[in-house]
Amino acid sequence: MSFQPQEQVDLRPYNTLGISARARYFTSVRIQPQLQAAMRWALENDQPWLLLGGGSNLVLAGDVPGLVIRLEMTGKRVVHEDDEHVWVRVQAGENWHELVRWTLEQGWSGLENLSLIPGTAGAAPVQNIGAYGVELEDVLQQVLVLDALDFGLKHLSVEDCQFGYRDSLFKREPGRRVILSIDLRLRRQPQLQLEYGPVRAELERRGINEPTALDVSDAVIAIRQSKLPDPAVVSNAGSFFKNPVISADQAAELKRQYPEMVQYPLANGQVKLAAGWLIEQAGCKDKAVGDAAVHRQQALVLVNHGRASGKDVLTLAAQIRDDIACRYGVTLEIEPVVIGAGAG
Repeated sequence: MSFQPQEQVDLRPYNTLGISARARYFTSVRIQPQLQAAMRWALENDQPWLLLGGGSNLVLAGDVPGLVIRLEMTGKRVVHEDDEHVWVRVQAGENWHELVRWTLEQGWSGLENLSLIPGTAGAAPVQNIGAYGVELEDVLQQVLVLDALDFGLKHLSVEDCQFGYRDSLFKREPGRRVILSIDLRLRRQPQLQLEYGPVRAELERRGINEPTALDVSDAVIAIRQSKLPDPAVVSNAGSFFKNPVISADQAAELKRQYPEMVQYPLANGQVKLAAGWLIEQAGCKDKAVGDAAVHRQQALVLVNHGRASGKDVLTLAAQIRDDIACRYGVTLEIEPVVIGAGAG
């Protein structure tokens, strides 16, 4: 298959932070042969490549060298089912939230807590996306990848993916494996995860005592819409910082100093803190660098009010990290992947 990329393409329409940066070369692919042709072209022309899905977890720190490949492969189908479960295969370019709602409409549960997370199905394993007590690895069965070393197709199990908190093999070895599809194991009878207070509170507010999976999804959507700005209205990359995990001893000392601090004990004995609470209490909600600013309603989100550059966003993030480290002795890590001339 012949291949010829576009040149000097502005990536602003392809990242939810709305940052203007140019790709030296750019292409969109809808079928596997197109993807293989693009990757072979990059190898033959000694060009690095960047795989792009919905662009919702990305900070463009500058112009992007090499070839940007936007994955637009779509489709979903049931590949196996029994009395308790349904296995669904989803192509990488499928919109994640639309997938979640589709599965619920079929009467299958497991993804309801992950409603309204931006991005594509193929990007979901990279971050091991999670919300309100559920992570992708809880429902993922396997991932089909194209290995860039030999262009072979390989199925990776959940264990192979080496998932961690907002982490995975794909994130640690970017560009090595292209996710083509994911297989999800969903339940016919829901086992709802309702331990997070905001979800229960929203269901109670709606007068729902015996929620369905669809009820939980609706509640999660309402919570996220009340806290997180719509990228179509205000450019942003969603939650910008990971919730830090610290030792029980450090958590106890912080709780003694700050009794109102939000803390979530983990099964391994460590404690997760709410990054948004730390940022807000540290007085960072008024911070801005150029058009990059902290969102007024959710301190965990950095927004672009128009002409912010990737450098502006990263400078603001660094200021916030310094303030939190100074005040609480806690190190914040950013969630989005940083790409471009200024990365690192």
